[in-house]
Amino acid sequence: MKVKEVAELTGISVRTLHHYDEIGLLSPGRKAESGYREYTDEDLETLQQILFFRELGFPLKKIKDVLNSPSFDRREALLLQKKMLLEKRSRLDQMIALVEKTIQHAEGEIQMTNEEKFQGFDFSHNPYEKEARERWGGEAVDRSNAKLADMSVEKRDAMAAKMNDIYRKLAGLRQGAPDSEEAQSAIKDWYDLLNNNFGSYSLEAFKGLGQMYVADERFTKNIDQFGEGLAQFMSKAMTIFADKTK
Repeated sequence: MKVKEVAELTGISVRTLHHYDEIGLLSPGRKAESGYREYTDEDLETLQQILFFRELGFPLKKIKDVLNSPSFDRREALLLQKKMLLEKRSRLDQMIALVEKTIQHAEGEIQMTNEEKFQGFDFSHNPYEKEARERWGGEAVDRSNAKLADMSVEKRDAMAAKMNDIYRKLAGLRQGAPDSEEAQSAIKDWYDLLNNNFGSYSLEAFKGLGQMYVADERFTKNIDQFGEGLAQFMSKAMTIFADKTK
């Protein structure tokens, strides 16, 4: 199957499939007579594995490491994915039940204690934290968490507003060149904001963060809310900024 046909079959964008190819996660395994590369049935099975892992919140780098491991076994992976998805469903069922009880409470049908209102919530795990620790070290993450914990609500709100302003400014520039003076000025504002509020970012860490914006679809989805293609634009601009500032 050609890339467009795979995109239509799976609902994944052609751009995402091209990105998987570029990073070596999934490359079409057969070359047709026309010269175009085509996806085999085995490639589609691998793509299904990737999507199962993505549904469970695995970053692309981790998925690539798992699939390339000599010990990888597709059946074992499917059994593990089934177990994890069942656990995820159980958590969602708990949250749905909590919402239903809260509706009944709001309508006066039942009374909930304050403890019952928050049963089922679990903020003890940050899905990005383990990844950040592995990439940049635990010390930088701890400094970042400590700074956030020390911030007042007003300061956090002000910081969030400033972040959104920078996102919007970069979104307005994303059709232009990432190495333009305006783009680089806005990216410097982004670099300064991160360093002032989330601990010390080295230029290499800043560049790596930009790469995660496109390598991890969770980041891409959040950033592209301000404009399609913004994550890709920021990633390029951050790489240019880091390389030029060294």
